[in-house]
Amino acid sequence: MLMIEQRQQIVEYGLKMIRSGLTTGSGGNLSILSATDDLIAVSPSGVDYHDVTDADVVIVDRSGNVVDGSLKPSSELDFHLALYAARKEISAVVHTHSVYATTMACLNWEIPAVHYLVAFSGDKVPLAPYATFGTKQLADNIISSIGKYNAVLLANHGLVTVGSDINSCFNVAEEIELVARIYYQAKSVGQPVMVNTAEMERVIEKFGSYGQQDVNK
Repeated sequence: MLMIEQRQQIVEYGLKMIRSGLTTGSGGNLSILSATDDLIAVSPSGVDYHDVTDADVVIVDRSGNVVDGSLKPSSELDFHLALYAARKEISAVVHTHSVYATTMACLNWEIPAVHYLVAFSGDKVPLAPYATFGTKQLADNIISSIGKYNAVLLANHGLVTVGSDINSCFNVAEEIELVARIYYQAKSVGQPVMVNTAEMERVIEKFGSYGQQDVNK
């Protein structure tokens, strides 16, 4: 069985999406690109995350051809392939239907710098125009909207995040859901004050060395 580690991660993080409230049932999807194999492990289409096994995870090439697996890959495979083609630093993609981020998407609002943690995406979370799920148009809209950001809202649909690995990608999805909730709640009681551009630039720079990266330096 090809890409056993990546298959296991797809199963693990699919369950984490459910447990963290980032999606329900079989909603959303995940993929991981293996630089070694130049192949992509992607969640299967329409299977509840509680039921997905390592063997159910589908392995495809960069053109979307199934290399290993008996199930159909996610119906959203096209935008995963497009993101890997457009951004060479990306090794994982997560798509969620998390409630507050999706609420922003249904309002057709970007998420601005209402809280410094938006820096997990950049200085905001941009919005991609609506298109039917699973279409090339949706993939095109995502690519034209995400730019260099690590997250993008899909109008009337949900959230997509990208990262150098599945853990960082998942963290972006969790943090952006938190910021979306904060923005929703702040807008419910008043007009939130935004973090200014200069401060966001400082925060984004600090995020480059956040955590344990410098522990041995």
